[in-house]
Amino acid sequence: MSYLEKLLDGVEVQRKPLGEVLVRSKGTQITAGRMKQLHKDGAPLKVFAGGRTIAYVNFEDIPAKDINRKPSIIVKSRGNIEFEYYDAPFSHKNEMWSYYSNDDSIKIKYVYYFLKLNEPYFRGLGSKMQMPQIATPDTDKFPIPIPCPKNPKKSLEIQAEIVRILDNFTELTAELTAELTAELTARKKQYNYYREQLLNFDSGVEHLPMGHDRIGKFIRGGGLQKKDFTETGVGCIHYGQIYTHYGTYTDKTKTFVSEEFAKKSRKAKSGDLVIATTSENDEDVCKAVAWLGSADIAVSSDACIYRHNLNPKYVSYFFQTEQFQKQKRPYITGTKVRRVNADDLSKILIPIPSPEEQDRIVTILDKFDTITTSIKEGLPREIELRQKQYEYYRDLLLNFPKAEEVAV
Repeated sequence: MSYLEKLLDGVEVQRKPLGEVLVRSKGTQITAGRMKQLHKDGAPLKVFAGGRTIAYVNFEDIPAKDINRKPSIIVKSRGNIEFEYYDAPFSHKNEMWSYYSNDDSIKIKYVYYFLKLNEPYFRGLGSKMQMPQIATPDTDKFPIPIPCPKNPKKSLEIQAEIVRILDNFTELTAELTAELTAELTARKKQYNYYREQLLNFDSGVEHLPMGHDRIGKFIRGGGLQKKDFTETGVGCIHYGQIYTHYGTYTDKTKTFVSEEFAKKSRKAKSGDLVIATTSENDEDVCKAVAWLGSADIAVSSDACIYRHNLNPKYVSYFFQTEQFQKQKRPYITGTKVRRVNADDLSKILIPIPSPEEQDRIVTILDKFDTITTSIKEGLPREIELRQKQYEYYRDLLLNFPKAEEVAV
């Protein structure tokens, strides 16, 4: 901290519009289809098209005037709005733009880190459009803090030192995250292996249809849409949240509906499974979460409720096995939207070990589930902490005292 304070102590800062600090460059006329045709693995020139869409092409495939050869900041201006630093020759679609520096007293990567810090601001601007997007004036006019503007040498030294520190943190964070991710991947493989083994009963255990009278029944959800959400009230699960928010089980809901709405809705009881019956892909359809809360909760359409007399976590783990997936696939219908109806789910066979054996299996798998998926415990939490640590120091380094500001 004393080092950082000494670096920034008493620093005069002038904020200048980005368009005055850097030079904006255009892209090239190219379609997504043409990028796909030109793409060659290992080709030297990278072409950006927004998001994660890229192509590698030869230099002769793009007009020379459209090739950027200086270290630049690429503005991904539509969809997921973000900034990317790139220091090799590149081009991009002309719906995007990029910036480079012609001023020896401005370090391009310093400006990049400051823009990266302010991505939430630009995403806020973009969210006002039907398709999230920003325009060139939004970035051209954005004020960039320039330390010691009257002393270019000192200014460059400060910028370079900030970049050096953040580069080191970026590299360290990437290394730690890579190690943790590799460990998490290994744990998940181990988890998947034991789950498959524990729920694979070759003999001595009865397999019955999930809709069998002795086992359970499927109840269709209905009526609940996102517009029905309220700040408080009766808990509810929307089918889309099963993919994005919930894991194997939960005792709390992310959203609520009014008590009046809940009275006319289909509700899950404690121990029921809530199953998403539609998805855009075969793998996700029929993802399930066990509801373990004490109160009844509302369930949306495009989901169904499975009411049964088994250990709810055991059933939820069963839905994750290849044994279940293999039986599910023949029942998937639809083209763009893939779905499985409740009547077909009731035909899927589930192994029925003793209640004691179900509890034993759940105890083992719960430990793996905590390690691999918990937000509060395990490796995902470690990865999140590394990222927050990096963001903390980045914010600290770029939080200059406000001084003279240029009107924008």
